[in-house]
Amino acid sequence: MKLTTTLALIATVLITGCASVDMAPKADSEQAKTFKAPSAGKAGIYVYRNSSFGAALKKSLWVDGQCLGESAPHVFFYTEVDGGKTHKIDTESEFSANTLELTSEAGKHYFVRQYIKMGVFVGGAGLEQIPEEQGKADVAQLNLAKTGKCSPKQ
Repeated sequence: MKLTTTLALIATVLITGCASVDMAPKADSEQAKTFKAPSAGKAGIYVYRNSSFGAALKKSLWVDGQCLGESAPHVFFYTEVDGGKTHKIDTESEFSANTLELTSEAGKHYFVRQYIKMGVFVGGAGLEQIPEEQGKADVAQLNLAKTGKCSPKQ
């Protein structure tokens, strides 16, 4: 009985509440949503979280081992990486990082959706690459978060 009650409480916390992160200025967010071409020799990566599931959870994101930031519901990040290389996008999860590898082409944008999933003790996170048109539509509804604050990588 206690285990069932504890699990129900954990599930409720994962579904309700709302994590907050530091947001970039509105002008920066609007600029990022114009989807202008990346710098010469670079590819653009948008990483976003567009679901309210697990709203109380913040999950750190890294690109090639560098902290991108902590996600919360309805936020996105944008970064540029070298084109013509394979890049690792990591998110913290319940027991270890989950990784998505992405081979980029200079001049293109890539969209990666972070999603929260149920875990044993706390919610985990996963990553999936999204087609460009869907990614643009999703990001257009979100706000840009500030980069650079991550919890320690597992």
